[in-house]
Amino acid sequence: MADPKGFMTTPRKDWPRRPVEERVRDWDEVYVPGALLPIISEQADRCMDCGVPFCHDACPLGNLIPEWNDLVSREDWLAASDRLHATNNFPEFTGRLCPAPCEAGCVLAINQPAVTIKNVEAAIADRAWAEGFTPPRPPDRLSGRTVAVIGSGPTGLAAAQQLTRAGHTVAVYEKDDRLGGLMRYGIPEFKMEKHHLERRIGQMSAEGTKFRTSTQVGRDVMADDLRSRYDAVVIATGATAWRELHVPGRELTGIHQAMEYLPLANRVREGDLEASPMSAAGRHVVIVGGGDTGADCLGTAVREGAASVTQLDIYAQPGEERDEDTDPWPTYPKIYRLSAAHEEARDLRTAPAAHADARLFAASTLRFSGDESGHVRSLHLVEVDARRRPVRGSERTLPVDLVLLALGFSGPDREDGLVEQLGLALEPRGTITRDAGFATNVPGVFAAGDAARGQSLIVWAIAEGRAVAAAVDRHLTGSTRLPAPIGPYDRPMSV
Repeated sequence: MADPKGFMTTPRKDWPRRPVEERVRDWDEVYVPGALLPIISEQADRCMDCGVPFCHDACPLGNLIPEWNDLVSREDWLAASDRLHATNNFPEFTGRLCPAPCEAGCVLAINQPAVTIKNVEAAIADRAWAEGFTPPRPPDRLSGRTVAVIGSGPTGLAAAQQLTRAGHTVAVYEKDDRLGGLMRYGIPEFKMEKHHLERRIGQMSAEGTKFRTSTQVGRDVMADDLRSRYDAVVIATGATAWRELHVPGRELTGIHQAMEYLPLANRVREGDLEASPMSAAGRHVVIVGGGDTGADCLGTAVREGAASVTQLDIYAQPGEERDEDTDPWPTYPKIYRLSAAHEEARDLRTAPAAHADARLFAASTLRFSGDESGHVRSLHLVEVDARRRPVRGSERTLPVDLVLLALGFSGPDREDGLVEQLGLALEPRGTITRDAGFATNVPGVFAAGDAARGQSLIVWAIAEGRAVAAAVDRHLTGSTRLPAPIGPYDRPMSV
């Protein structure tokens, strides 16, 4: 600790966001450029000598948070970068996209605002790139073993980088035309600009990882052919089978899945399209689903110029303080949070029929109705109680031209034929079955990330990638020196 009283003398200060009126006119990241470094050393000083740092356990990567906080407070950026990268392949991703369960587990958070761990992480990562602290790290020698990784999301990229650095020859297969998985086409640019992704891919290419885009395993390349060509296969395709809303009127046009809508907006940013065919411009939009994907749709619709945007959340509005009975420290609490998108909706008053930040809580969709041409025009909803039972007399109708379903995902997509071609066993919920060593029922085939765990956070995805890499390395060589931060059955801390 550089300042043993820092947590007593320095208040928490977060990375400031740009003014709403400014940022909704572009797609750049919402934060004020350059505003983080001037405040971050003092914020790192707030990391107290807590003795038992629960932030380690709250983070599945086991990030050495007190160590790099101390180094940042002393402005030893090179050492801080080394400690951060020792446990996390892509801290610039998690520093922007992770909801920071580490901060919920911060000992200071028992009775004060937590240390700004996520901001410190992003600052270290950005400084490391600026100062050249992240050169490619190709292996000293090759093992002669080959690995195919299916999927280039955070799990696949982390697994590929770890295995490449261990000396194996790794090829990553991606069905889309660009790498990154949901980070590329699911995460809007205002949450993470894609140059962060391009830098890491460039680093990995220089280290020796091979990439095969526009190649869907199960269609363009048969799964058995891939298995016969490589010594091991890692399935990291994510959980892309979206959940459906089975209510009357679902067949009307103008009702789309969030992951049909968001990729088109991202492709406009990539220059592939002049305008999205699902653009919210001038339309009344309702988003069904209260999670992060719904918030991404909200921010995107606002930037596209929607006439109004409302988000439905089936859960009751949470309180602003942790409920010690249901979410005791150091678990991740369900509290009221105001994302950048909700802040924008609040200030711009995008949903006059909803609460201040565009969300309608405890709201369940009953049915849709449309016009003579079969296009959706109304969403009928009802208020529900804590058990999701309708509250009598609470029905209401919202005008709508575009409905976006953001209800989560159930497991890997079955339509590409990968699961059937390999004969993979599945869990009842649709995820891939694996043993304690990340191995599937098919010899030499491993599964990691959301495809096996179910939809989760980016920090868990990277942890899975690192852990499955250790399992594959052990399978190929008989032993491993690669870290395995989690096991396949580990779960977030809970009561």
